[in-house]
Amino acid sequence: MIDIKDIAKKVFSDEALAIQNLTNFIDEDFEKVVNLIYKSKGRVIVTGIGKSAIIAQKIVATFNSTGTPAVFMHAADAIHGDLGMVCHDDVVICISKSGNTPEIKVLIPLIRNIGNDQIVAIVSNTDSFLAHNAAYVLKAQVEREACPNNLAPTTSTTAQLVMGDALAICLIQCRSFSSRDFAKYHPGGSLGKRLYTRVSDVYDAENRPHVSMEDGIRKVILEISGGRLGAVAVTNDNGQLLGIITDGDLRRMLEKYQDVDPLKAKDIMSVNPKTISEDELAYNAFQKMEQNSITQLIVINESNVYKGMVHIHDILREGVV
Repeated sequence: MIDIKDIAKKVFSDEALAIQNLTNFIDEDFEKVVNLIYKSKGRVIVTGIGKSAIIAQKIVATFNSTGTPAVFMHAADAIHGDLGMVCHDDVVICISKSGNTPEIKVLIPLIRNIGNDQIVAIVSNTDSFLAHNAAYVLKAQVEREACPNNLAPTTSTTAQLVMGDALAICLIQCRSFSSRDFAKYHPGGSLGKRLYTRVSDVYDAENRPHVSMEDGIRKVILEISGGRLGAVAVTNDNGQLLGIITDGDLRRMLEKYQDVDPLKAKDIMSVNPKTISEDELAYNAFQKMEQNSITQLIVINESNVYKGMVHIHDILREGVV
């Protein structure tokens, strides 16, 4: 009987070992390719055939999303017109396990004919047409495929993908590509919102429940109820933050005092509320709430002036997390 779990574990083990072995192939050519792309005035054209073409598309996507302009060119389509996308200043990366496919043998001389000699090979077979005709060779060598018949591209395509990732990450470091830069290329979805949405974008600046230290409990309750944020800020006459009263503070007050009528805001407020600037990322506000097991933060400016409150529901509604 086939042991499905053992087979899956062997695939993981085989591919992990192949990836680990790639560290032996990070040589001067790899370093030269990173510098070549970094200094290039053109784009990176990534091409391949079959499964390698699929890997090429993923590498292109990674490059583009991390600040390296890249275009995918299918090796078969290239010899039927798409070769026109290659410009003189472009760096061409050609991906192939064997390096001897018919399309690759036709394509490489054509790229050279248009005056582009900056051809980079990501190849397993270093004694191949592609390896011998490329300016730079990145060795994505594997002993065998994870496929039991050593036929289906598995380990080899994983090695190609990781080599592409290594290039992309090195370029990120060269460009000092930051999370703010990353956000420019990922404006959609929760990932993009996490990187560019600020507290000022999500909280309601018009809803600012607040009381003074001398206000009575009745007003405190009305402000908390009216604001629907589960809390009220305690401020001075200049609007500066002095403390906070939450609905939890009200419950504790009722448990502690028989007669609450004489109490004032200053008697039950917490004097060290958790705060955040409206210029902070909304995701940072969410993390701060999670770390402190609270549902709201008081928004203040650099002068400690109370601006409002951001509630966890504001952040969730915006799709930041």
